[in-house]
Order: sequence, then C-alpha cells, then structure tokens
Amino acid sequence: MNDSSPAPGTAGAPVLDVWCELQCPDCRSALDDVRALRARYGDRLELRLRHFPLEKHKHAFAAAQAAEEALEQGKGWEYVEAVLGRVEELDRRGEPFLVEVSRELGLDAEEFDTALIDGRHILIVDADQAEGKAIGVTGTPTYVIGGERLDGGKSQQGLRERVEEIADRLLAGQD
Repeated sequence: MNDSSPAPGTAGAPVLDVWCELQCPDCRSALDDVRALRARYGDRLELRLRHFPLEKHKHAFAAAQAAEEALEQGKGWEYVEAVLGRVEELDRRGEPFLVEVSRELGLDAEEFDTALIDGRHILIVDADQAEGKAIGVTGTPTYVIGGERLDGGKSQQGLRERVEEIADRLLAGQD
C-alpha cells in the first residue's frame, strides 16, 4: 500500500507510515489512533500501511498479501480494519477467514483466493519487511513520520499526541 506517496520534500501531504501486522493485537488497539488521525487530518496527512509480518503469527504474511489485494480492489484500509477487528478469528481460521472478509466487504473473493495462491503481492510485503528491518522496526505497530520512528509495540501511550505534534510541525512548514 505504498505506491502513491509523494517524494520527500515535494508539496504533497506529509506521510505517516504505519508499520502493521494484521494478526497483532497491539495493531488492533492502535486502530483508534489511526482513525483519529484520519479524522483530524483527512487528506492533509497520507497514511500508508506498511507490512511487517512477525514470525510468531503464522497467518500474518498471508494477511499482508490479502491487504494488498484489498487495496488493489479499492478497500485497503477498510479490509485492514475488518481483519484487525477479528484477530482471534484470523488466529483460528487462517486464509479461509481472509477470503471470507473480502466477500463480506463486497470484494472479488475468487480473485482474493487466487492472489493468495499465486503470490502476486509477495514482493510488496517482502520489500516492506526489508525496509522496516533496515530502519530499525522490530515490532508492530511502529510509526514513521518526518524521519522519526515511534515504536507502538512497547507502549502506545502518548503516541498519537507525538504523531500529531510532528504532523502539525510538518504541515506548518508547508505554508
């Protein structure tokens, strides 16, 4: 979900990268902050989902690919929120659950199933994970904005306020 970002230093909106994993209970908790940031900034802040599937969650890599397929079909964040809201069900049911959620959202479930089988989104997920490791992401959620990395995997306390501080500073610099 990282294909339409403005280059750093352009007149485009500041970018908040949200390093996330769809089988992560902490990422589910962080959804309230993500929704609040979207409500506060709208189009003035670009939120990009970045994938960082953790080995301890066996369905996380497939879920990241599914999120990419949802983006391609026009409902990326909606899909992410639907899956994160039911982390326990993903734990239990795996890929059939991912396809079921796509159907619930009115997406092309057959295409979802095919995408998970043919692996068409693996390179995007691998690239995100490699970039995350390169910049020091070790857990999820982790936020990167204005060159600062904020680790929400340890504690989410005060993170939204910190993101808002940085976003406000970046937006003020555009005037």
